[in-house]
Amino acid sequence: MLTDVEPSPTETVADPVVRPIVLTAQVPATDPCPVAQIKRDFGDQDLSLLTLFISPAADFDAVVAQAQHAYPDTDVVACSTAGEIGACGYDENQIIAVGFPAVGFATTSLMIEDIDQLTPQPLVDRLVLERVKLQKQNRDMPNGFALLVVDGLSLAEDALTAAISPALRDMPLFGGSAGDGMGFQKTLVSLNGKVARNAAVLTLFCSAYRTHVFSLDHLVPTEKQMVVTDADPARRIVKSINAEPAAPEYARIMGKDPNQLDRFTFASHPVVVRIGGTHHVRAIRQVNDDGDLVFFSAIDEGMVLTTATPQNMVDHLTRKMAELSDNGAPAHIIGCDCILRRIEAEQTQMTRDLSDILARHNVTGFSTYGEQIGPLHVNHTMSGVAIYAPDRKR
Repeated sequence: MLTDVEPSPTETVADPVVRPIVLTAQVPATDPCPVAQIKRDFGDQDLSLLTLFISPAADFDAVVAQAQHAYPDTDVVACSTAGEIGACGYDENQIIAVGFPAVGFATTSLMIEDIDQLTPQPLVDRLVLERVKLQKQNRDMPNGFALLVVDGLSLAEDALTAAISPALRDMPLFGGSAGDGMGFQKTLVSLNGKVARNAAVLTLFCSAYRTHVFSLDHLVPTEKQMVVTDADPARRIVKSINAEPAAPEYARIMGKDPNQLDRFTFASHPVVVRIGGTHHVRAIRQVNDDGDLVFFSAIDEGMVLTTATPQNMVDHLTRKMAELSDNGAPAHIIGCDCILRRIEAEQTQMTRDLSDILARHNVTGFSTYGEQIGPLHVNHTMSGVAIYAPDRKR
């Protein structure tokens, strides 16, 4: 399926040849030859990058091997998902493909391994060299951004984004943590056929099109606060809140039964932390066997958590999509959407309406175990990039 057919940056409306800004396709996870179908849908377009968001229902290794064979001269980046965003919005059991044609994009991708033992400076030096090289070679593509996909069970996203974001300078970073449905057992990333865990893949983009990296969430902080008084930061575990056992105290503050805490409770009753004048979600993943709270992102003793009230997701997403269209509607949006947003949508029976909005605004992407935006790893948000068609000459 081709989407967003617009003139290339050097063409006018009168030109006989038009090219798609971004190519998208989706194939059921059960298809034994999904990449063959994707290649048929994409045609003979010369791609700078192919990204694959792969349902855990698919054979991840087989899909990336097929992609490497079908696109030997193109970087292929893939990750497993906690759900997909396709042509009809929220979807499941799909393989989503996004192709970036070389006519409008130049990219370079690199795998970062052993991210739980990251040595920042050599990585920063490498990124600076790659960024400068890419930009010098593509001066006719002045717009830049970076996409990061990370093992969603690595517990290392916070340190990774904090290390690499400053090296990217004028390439704003967004991304998502790879998922495993609701399994939380095995999350994967891949670059050019190499599959890895405890790893990340970073792609740097130069684009001839105007782009805008964004992050949105629908949560409003309240006046109700709690303090983390005992924690295991390395494992993102909170053992006590307000000097009381963590799970029962959280339940008390939220007015919930401590024996009935589940993912639906955590999705609808989030907590946020203030960082640099802005509140960011610190989402709870589960209660462990010891009655501790396990979080999706960085947590530490002394951290002040504030309860948050969700706005209506449909109304909020409608407003935010309209804001992205203030100076013209995006031709396409690549989105990394937290699994907690999908859970909340299902619980509040808003999935269909949200899907309609996503489809109407050409959002393609996946549901994540966390999102990256700039130097931060966050939760309960959608991060993404809006890509705009060139102004038509009149």
